[in-house]
Amino acid sequence: MSEFYYGGQAVIEGVMMRGRRKVAVAARNPQGEIILHEEPLPARIYQGRVSRLPFVRGTVLLWDALVLGTRALMWSADVAIGEEEESEGFSGPVAWGTMLVSLAFGVGLFFLLPTAVSQWLEQSLGLAKTVSSLLEGFLRIILFLAYILAIGRMKDVQRVFAYHGAEHKTINAYEAGAPLTPESVARFSTQHTRCGTSFLLFVLVISILLFVPLQFDLWWLRLLSRLVLIPVVAGISYEFLRFSTRYRRNPIMRVLIAPGLALQKLTTREPDLEMLEVAIAALIPVLAADGLTVPSAETEWTPVPA
Repeated sequence: MSEFYYGGQAVIEGVMMRGRRKVAVAARNPQGEIILHEEPLPARIYQGRVSRLPFVRGTVLLWDALVLGTRALMWSADVAIGEEEESEGFSGPVAWGTMLVSLAFGVGLFFLLPTAVSQWLEQSLGLAKTVSSLLEGFLRIILFLAYILAIGRMKDVQRVFAYHGAEHKTINAYEAGAPLTPESVARFSTQHTRCGTSFLLFVLVISILLFVPLQFDLWWLRLLSRLVLIPVVAGISYEFLRFSTRYRRNPIMRVLIAPGLALQKLTTREPDLEMLEVAIAALIPVLAADGLTVPSAETEWTPVPA
């Protein structure tokens, strides 16, 4: 059986966690109560052959994670405003519409816009195609950093970033075999090698390398090549993320993952104990569904290998 990595994402006033068999999202309502939603994951994706196919699994799992993440985000928003009883769980056309709009916005802003601007500058200034390609990658990274810095100034997003830190601390504590209590989990880092922030940075860097030979003169062909290669870039980036996690203690790998870990300082905040309690509440049923013993406050433990 292939190695399985637990993880998740921050949502509004909560955290979502994914395992091999189940996804769970925990969020606090206005009364301060932790509301938990659980549902099984599609076995054909998380336990089937696709989960063992390098490069292919990256694209499929990331798409499923995007769908789950958007649905969990919508559900947590209902919980945060006290409407969890009226929520349709993780389903509904609004969630799908939100995901598609968000995906289109991200692709347009971070992929197509830098391509269009770099080609315009290439033709206006007579730049070499290699220079234009590097400029495209530079613009893509600048836009990404500017976007993170801009949304990071919003108060509500800062709370989401704190829950992001809670998610990382909880996973770090689990992987270290520490008791899953808020006080124990609080000792761990808000950074993690498998973070989505690091993944996105890998996507940006790898796209620079793959797009160099694709500087077509026709604008529509150049844009189309970016769209077509997005799944390829995502698949390669996913495999490198797994590889970097496995060999994270290697001196060379430590250098390669350092930028991604540094970037996480922009997308995480130090959570309080109540936020950690929510993250733990989301992870426990996921571990239990996979037959793992949940660590207690009294004893250290060793996680059962997946």
